[in-house]
Amino acid sequence: MKSVPPITISRLDLGRLKRLLSSPLVRGTDAADALDDELERAAVVDPEALPPHVVSMNSRVRLRERRSERELELTLVYPDDAGPDRVSVLAPVGSALLGLSVGQDIEWPLPGGRIAELTVLEILYQPEAMGDLDL
Repeated sequence: MKSVPPITISRLDLGRLKRLLSSPLVRGTDAADALDDELERAAVVDPEALPPHVVSMNSRVRLRERRSERELELTLVYPDDAGPDRVSVLAPVGSALLGLSVGQDIEWPLPGGRIAELTVLEILYQPEAMGDLDL
């Protein structure tokens, strides 16, 4: 496994995610622990100061899988909003995406023990950049 890249998150996302992690259904799960580890290592900034090239909650991102060169688009969401092309922040790829910048890579565990290497190509939508802070 590679070393983990530096990440940046907004103070608003941090507060919302800490509330999610304290809920009885989530607290103490492996997914919650993984997300909490990400939050602990993040640089935290005010929402207005979050660079537009950083993945935040409800951001829509374009990614490329290194081995296949396949591109995909995902939106990083809270668990209740997960669905097709909408990945929960509690999923391994979701917690790994949070706070990444364009050009950074993550490793995504796949079934069967394989690892997909994904590169963030573009932020198609970021709430903070659009002033949509109540999502």
